[in-house]
Amino acid sequence: MIFENKPQLGFGIYTPAEIAQILRLPYYKVNRWIDKYWDGELGHEFEKRYSWKTENSKAVSFHTLVEFYVMMQLADAGVKTRKVLEAHKELSQLYKTHFPFALKEVLDGINTDGKRIFLNLDDTTITLDGTKQLNLSFIKLFFKKLEFDANNLASKLWPLGKEKSILIDPTRKFGHPILDMKNIYPETIFNHFKAGDPIEYISYVYELTEKEVRDAIEYMDAA
Repeated sequence: MIFENKPQLGFGIYTPAEIAQILRLPYYKVNRWIDKYWDGELGHEFEKRYSWKTENSKAVSFHTLVEFYVMMQLADAGVKTRKVLEAHKELSQLYKTHFPFALKEVLDGINTDGKRIFLNLDDTTITLDGTKQLNLSFIKLFFKKLEFDANNLASKLWPLGKEKSILIDPTRKFGHPILDMKNIYPETIFNHFKAGDPIEYISYVYELTEKEVRDAIEYMDAA
């Protein structure tokens, strides 16, 4: 598995601010986790940095973006960060990937008995100690928003769900959110809407359905 510790075509480029917007997470948490855990703890484990420098910030790949969501859900459920990192390292060795929390088997194997959190993986069960019940619906819903490649690694994300038109595909437009099949940024549509252009007019000018226009507005409204 290629370790994406530098910009590579097709892997996406996401700054902490962009991750915070896409995943609706606090910016300070995203920034701190990149520094302390990905580039710190996990980076030390693999003798590599997960992030790279951009012109005015740092950035990570699509797979790290996906892992952010899962690992923060575990942390919010009361699982000690140390336990989350230990699970990450164990799963990395088991599946021979630096991004185990972006794997289909792992995302599908998370479970809870209300006190403890388990990762049920074939004949292997990893137990994480949580102080609160993990709301599985958050991770299961996130799972449904993902598409996986032939290696079962997350390859695409529909941040509003697959019934909506907004897509994050690291192989297109450097992984920035776009309208699926159109390569139009939702902020382009939103700027027209903010300027007072009617949805019907925007739809006509950009050859979009009115639903696609509304999806773009919804995505930007929630940002």
